[in-house]
Order: sequence, then structure tokens, then C-alpha cells
Amino acid sequence: MGSNLGDKLAYCRHAVACLAQLDGTHVTAVSKIYRTAPVDYQDQNWFVNLALAIETVLAPDALLAALKRIQRSAGQGEKSIRFGPRRLDLDILLYGRQIIQTPLLTVPHPRMHRRRFVLKPLCDIDPGLVHPVRGESVRALLNRLDPCEQQIEEIKEDVRTTGFCMP
Repeated sequence: MGSNLGDKLAYCRHAVACLAQLDGTHVTAVSKIYRTAPVDYQDQNWFVNLALAIETVLAPDALLAALKRIQRSAGQGEKSIRFGPRRLDLDILLYGRQIIQTPLLTVPHPRMHRRRFVLKPLCDIDPGLVHPVRGESVRALLNRLDPCEQQIEEIKEDVRTTGFCMP
């Protein structure tokens, strides 16, 4: 998940609360929180990024629909600029070891192996997690990235919350 507009941490806390209250879904792990430089579209604020591990009974398309609802509940509309600013962005990075290719969803996330802001939080959760297409651990993929690119800093905050998901 990521945010770079408004109260970024509040939007992330909102998303964690919503996911924790989602029927048939249980948050099993939360990464550290990172402040990260924008990638691709540079003319914007730095992001707050983190990753969650969940167990869910929802099918991938139903999970995606739920994530879109959570984004909208945070006030995130359609992005006007690809890779541009957003209040809240929720992506399905992996869904077990499944490989999914539909018009609305590609899993594993097609750019995750090139993104420090994705791989670093995933390593917090499980560095041995294997990318089902590349056959490599997220730690190995992270170690391949140029350490001078994609600035990232840990934030000493906690997004776990007992708060409520506000519709």
C-alpha cells in the first residue's frame, strides 16, 4: 500500500483497519513503514509505503474489488496521472503462488521485482517469499537492485490499529 497526499499515515491506518474488518480476511503480518522517493513520475511528494500479508477466502477478483472500495472510502478517485499522486493505492502483489492474468488484474504485480518500495516491506514479512514467475526470493530480487536508486527510509511509526474502517 502507498500514499503520498494528505495525512499519508492516516490513509494507511484506514486501509489496515478496513482490511482487518473485511469479511473472510485476516491480516497476518504488517511490514515496517517506509518513506520512499517517487518512481517513474518524479514531480510529486515522497510516499509512505508498507506491505501486509493477509489470509482471505476472497477470490482474487473479489479481493481487488474490495481494495478498490477501500481506496474510494479514503477519497481516492481515478488517478489522472499514471504513477502520479494518490491518497491511497492498494495492490495485490502476490496471491499465494498463483499466476493471474486478466484484463483487470495481473499477479504477481508486473513491476514488483523492480521496486525497492515493494520488495523491502515484503522482506520484512518474509524474505524467503518466492516470486512465482521469476522463481527467486524477494530478498534476492531486492539485493539485485542498485542501492543508489529508489531512496527509502524507515519511519518509526505503527499503522496497526484498533480503529474502524470509515465507509
